Amino acid sequence: MKIDGKNIFDVVKKGYPEGEPKKNHKVDPCYALFDREDPLPRLQELAFFTDTSICTGCKSCEVACKQWNQLKNDPIHWSGQSYDNTGDLSANNWRHVKFIERFSEHNEVDRPAPKTIDALLNEPKEGHWLFMSDQCKHCRTSPCHEACPTGAIVRNEFGGIYYQTDICMGCGMCVAACPFGVPEISSESGHSMKCAECYDRLRDGLDPACKEACPTGAIDFGPREYMATLAEERLNYLVKHGHPEARLYGKDQFPQYDSLNSFYLLMDKPEVYGLPESPQTPSHYMAGDYLRGIATLVLCLAAIAASLI
Repeated sequence: MKIDGKNIFDVVKKGYPEGEPKKNHKVDPCYALFDREDPLPRLQELAFFTDTSICTGCKSCEVACKQWNQLKNDPIHWSGQSYDNTGDLSANNWRHVKFIERFSEHNEVDRPAPKTIDALLNEPKEGHWLFMSDQCKHCRTSPCHEACPTGAIVRNEFGGIYYQTDICMGCGMCVAACPFGVPEISSESGHSMKCAECYDRLRDGLDPACKEACPTGAIDFGPREYMATLAEERLNYLVKHGHPEARLYGKDQFPQYDSLNSFYLLMDKPEVYGLPESPQTPSHYMAGDYLRGIATLVLCLAAIAASLI
């Protein structure tokens, strides 16, 4: 019998395999919520490669992400310190184009405007812009995946990190675990939200919406090995043509963190883009935290026992 997906209580009509708990028409709907199918077979690992050297800050990727995933717009806020009106990644902003504006605090304001094209081209240029289209890094060893207590966070067959909001309880463990500050709890749904890698599009053989919308090709997506090759070639080209500051971020393993399935070509140090130079997995420190907690508990019990003697 076909089950109507709109009515969760129709699962009482579902037949269970032999050996499963018998139907009692009371807890069956609750039981079925946690009855998960086997994971899909692993396919070729896919990855994003974002070349910040050709990003123009147009925010087309942001618009495409919101349009495809039907995300609401946050109220526009101008800080007075930047032309960026998005601010940061959030439950409604799964992609964010960072504006790194490098200008002097004191600019000449009374200089007359150039009157010819030649004068405009020869005008001294002060300061420069850096842009970076940021998103979830889809870590190959993801702390948010490890921290989730309900199993709401899974790694899909393409190697991306996918949040199942239907079983997310909004505890915020993934928010605390992520070293990049990506996921956020939605104030409306109470679920943790972030980039889904356009998983529905991938299942249908389509590229992510952000990649399709990028007019300069700064966002590329495909098999990880091929993306890594493109990244190395682009880096070598930039270094040979006068940009020794260019570097790759996340393509290879960090000293204490695995590589990423969304890696970047940066034109300055990672800290300039708001990225940790050497991200770390919080779980590496949990053993010490547990020991300190146990030691504190023993001392408290000893103090209570001493006060009762």
